[in-house]
Amino acid sequence: MLVHLSVHNYAIVEHLDLELDAGMSVISGETGAGKSIMLDALGLTLGDRADSGVVRPGADKADILASFDLHDIPEARAWLAERDLDNDGPCILRRVITAEGRSRGYINGAPSPQGDLKALGELLIDIHSQHEHQSLLKPETHRRLLDEYAGSQELARQVQLAAQRWKQTKSELERVSSIGDEQRARHQLLSYQLEELDNLALGENELDNLEQEHKNLTNAESLLSACRLVIEQCSENDAGNVLSALTNSLNRLGAFQGQPGALSEATNLLASAQIQVEEAVGELNRFLDHFDADPERLRQMEERLDAIYTLARKHRIQPTELGAMQQQLFEELESLNADDQAAERLNDELAAFERHYQEKAAELSTLRNNAAGQLATAVEQEMQTLGMPGGRFNIKLSANSNSEPHPNGLEQLEFLVSANPGQPLKALAKVASGGELSRISLAIQVITAQTSRVPTLVFDEVDVGIGGPTAEVVGQLLRRLGERGQVLTVTHLPQVAAQGHQHLFVHKVRESDATRTAVSKLSPVQRVEEIARMLGGVDLTEESLAHARQMVGSAQA
Repeated sequence: MLVHLSVHNYAIVEHLDLELDAGMSVISGETGAGKSIMLDALGLTLGDRADSGVVRPGADKADILASFDLHDIPEARAWLAERDLDNDGPCILRRVITAEGRSRGYINGAPSPQGDLKALGELLIDIHSQHEHQSLLKPETHRRLLDEYAGSQELARQVQLAAQRWKQTKSELERVSSIGDEQRARHQLLSYQLEELDNLALGENELDNLEQEHKNLTNAESLLSACRLVIEQCSENDAGNVLSALTNSLNRLGAFQGQPGALSEATNLLASAQIQVEEAVGELNRFLDHFDADPERLRQMEERLDAIYTLARKHRIQPTELGAMQQQLFEELESLNADDQAAERLNDELAAFERHYQEKAAELSTLRNNAAGQLATAVEQEMQTLGMPGGRFNIKLSANSNSEPHPNGLEQLEFLVSANPGQPLKALAKVASGGELSRISLAIQVITAQTSRVPTLVFDEVDVGIGGPTAEVVGQLLRRLGERGQVLTVTHLPQVAAQGHQHLFVHKVRESDATRTAVSKLSPVQRVEEIARMLGGVDLTEESLAHARQMVGSAQA
């Protein structure tokens, strides 16, 4: 709740430090004394817009500070913790506006944008007035109040999470599928190219072997002739051959005993040459024995080489690079297949999230529909007691036009009212009379206060346009709200003021060179005198004092 408000150099307020208590605090004073200035200043700490005109004449800046006890507001504590703005003491919101029109906001001493002040402020205070923001005019507040009344807050949170998961999954699926056409074309091309390479089935070292064998076959006659000639010259020529010459040479040198070292070495070399020539002749004979000059084999080999060279030209690479390209295409195709599998998985997840969403959203809709009529009836009954006989209240639930999962559920929700008999139901935001709007809001808050998350309610002149018994009922309702939390109400009516747990009196202090606004917390005696003034004017009479004492006593009984 709000525990302290400090205002410096704001409008006609020079300096104001105000301690506030739980329960219902009444704020009264003469017209023009500045009762609403306090609430205007408070609104600035909650993120309201400001300009340089709010700075007190002669001052360089206005400085407003509001302190809140967050013991019973877990949502606000969580909000601060998420942003590393929490501390062990009270939560302090501060707003500074310079005479030049610059504005700075602070949360627990840390500079904060106006939007953060506003977001946190909506968890702390609900202001109802003709001139300030009212959360009850927002459809999201209608939805929250109905869910709290129906006890479906956790289910509403699950529906919101399910919708968020669905949306995130859909976004990821769209990202994966966004290049679908291009990807499918690439997949088709890669599959075709890889199939060609697979069908080719080029073996390791096959190309080198084929080229060598082809070269041999194309030069078969010359090669055979050369081999036969070499064999003849080395071993078969009767007129003389290499082996015969080597044998004769070794025989001549071997006839001498005790050869000098040089001749011995020469003999060894000739013997080695003889062995090598014999081996060479053997290899040539084996080659000739196994050489196949089959023309069909040559044709097949040429077809095979042509297929290899053609595919290499098609890919504009060297034939030796075909194996590396085949591996590269395989890896890219595997990557594309992985994307296809991801899309299939995301499709399955999307369907599962939608089923989960529909299940939870249907449960939520049932609870909302069951509670809407009960809440509408209760608020309508409260309106009758607030000077709106014949007034009607309804909660409109309409299906979302968008077929996709919506974080708010399957329906849009709006509060509709008719303040006077014969008038059609209209959206709460379109109620023209500020007084009617305040009283309707009061009726709604009275019913939903038991479950409302906002602990501090501010009502600025909710008694406009009412009087008599209705004014007393308004006071009683505000007191009931105050018993569950904290209520600040600006009022002109003694019937309302008498119901307060404490009473603040706003008045002007006129000095020689300036006029300023001051606020006093009234003692029991002063309070009776103020209510008597509200009853009978400036001059207090014994009758008005007695009436005021009776009103205060009845309220506290």
